[in-house]
Order: sequence, then C-alpha cells, then structure tokens
Amino acid sequence: MMAADEGRRRGLGRGLSALLGDAPSGDSVQPDSGRVARMIPVDHLKPSPYQPRRHFNDDAFTALVGSIRDKGVLQPLLVRADPEAEGRFEIVAGERRWRAAQQAQLHEVPAVVKVLTDRDTLEVALVENLQREDLTPLEEAEAYRRLMEEFGHTQEVLAGAVGKSRSHIANMIRLLGLPEPVRRMLDEGQISAGHARALVNTENPVDLAREIVRRDLNVRQAEDLTRKDHAPSSGKAGAMAPRDPNVAALEHELSEALGLKVTVAAKKGGAGKVAIHYDEPEQLDGVLRRLRQA
Repeated sequence: MMAADEGRRRGLGRGLSALLGDAPSGDSVQPDSGRVARMIPVDHLKPSPYQPRRHFNDDAFTALVGSIRDKGVLQPLLVRADPEAEGRFEIVAGERRWRAAQQAQLHEVPAVVKVLTDRDTLEVALVENLQREDLTPLEEAEAYRRLMEEFGHTQEVLAGAVGKSRSHIANMIRLLGLPEPVRRMLDEGQISAGHARALVNTENPVDLAREIVRRDLNVRQAEDLTRKDHAPSSGKAGAMAPRDPNVAALEHELSEALGLKVTVAAKKGGAGKVAIHYDEPEQLDGVLRRLRQA
C-alpha cells in the first residue's frame, strides 16, 4: 500500500514536464519523439472526453484568439493517437488553444504526440488545467474531486502539484455540496467563489444566494449575512443556546475532509449523531469510496 501511494505521489509530482519529455517516463507513458512538435491539421484533432473544462468563450479566450491570429500557436498541444480513428488525434492538453486556432482560421497547429493510457490522459488533462488556472470554480472543484477519488491523491499531494494550499483545495471541493440552483448561479457568474464558500454550511443557501445577488453584496457582506442567518434569535421562545465551539470546529473539519456539508448534534452524556448532507447520489458514492479506501 505504501509503495503504491509513493508511486502515485511521484507520478503527480512530476507534473507535465515529465510527460512532455523533460524527465524519464513511466511504463504507461512512452515518448514518440521527445519534445519535437509536428504540425497537425486542426480537423485531424478532436477534444478529449476527459477534458474538465466546460466553458471556453470568455474575454480571455477572445484575447487568445487575437494573439494566435497575430503570432500563431506558440506552445504545442499535447495529443495522443485517436483510439477510434487511424491518422487522427485526441487532445490531451491544449483544447482551448485548438478552439482559438480554429476561430483564428489557422489550418494546422503544432503538437507533441505521446502514447498515453486513458488514466494518464485524464490525470494530465486535470492537472494541466489546474496549473494554468483556466477552470471555473466548479470545474476546479470537480477536478480536485476526481483526482482524489479516481487516483487516490490526497489534498496535500494535490496542493504541491498545482501550487495551492491544502485549505484552498478543501474549500473548493466543499462547493460541490451546494444545491444545484446555487452552483448554477456560480457558473453563470452571478456570485463568486467567495460568496459560494460563505453559503456552504448555511441552512438556506438558495435563499441567501438570491439575497446576495438582489442586494449586490460583496463577499464580506455576504459572510455577515450568513452569520446572521446562523445566529439564534434571543427574542423568540425556545431560542437555541450558543453552540459548543468544539462541535462547530469538528463540523468544519469533517466538511473540509468530505467536501460536503456535515452537521454534528451532540447530546448530554457523550452521545450524538453526525449527518452528511448531499444533493446527488454521486456525492454519496464519493463518500463511500473514501471510507472504503480508508
């Protein structure tokens, strides 16, 4: 188990440089021609099904189209042979450049061809996009989740691979536990990742998110709003007593570890219960997979 863990750590730690030929390759990644790029017609390339990005058309993409129109594609794409069509290729890293090149009306682009398994392709696509910071918050969170669940990487290993803190990764994964209406607002840019993080452990995240948008609150104001939502009303009968800070800290730690909202109800005498909140069966499946791995 330890050897397998170390192998995964080394594999991710090598990053893209090893896969592009800067370091010795592993058994499943064999170089075709070192780092020598070749020109490939754009219509001989297709997107990878493992691409984590869902959104490509934004201001930065428009700027990329203009740059490629003036200077061409300066950094080669990483591709592998299309397993379904001889003489064609599947993009492992660089789909955004490929799409921009088409809009810039280029007929071919430079690419480095590698022999990669499906597993390698997924891992490289995820890490490459995370390192470039090209993803939306939810795309980033989903990429972290997949790297942890499908490859067994820990938050510490991911933090080193993509240059982020472990707490950043934990906070991003927690966004996946938000209800679909809130995730949609985040995807559409109505709220930011900072707004969304403030909503993770609230009782009414959808209503609060709509209130944030309606009042055009900044992140600090949104955090104040969510704290008021948590606070008990002293003027009402049966108001809740202040929560044990140790229980609140435990909830926070469990939520970060699982990427989902977790509530702990402690009773006198040491008894209590732990509730894991999820919106989709896939999220529960992810919790079960982590428990089995542990």
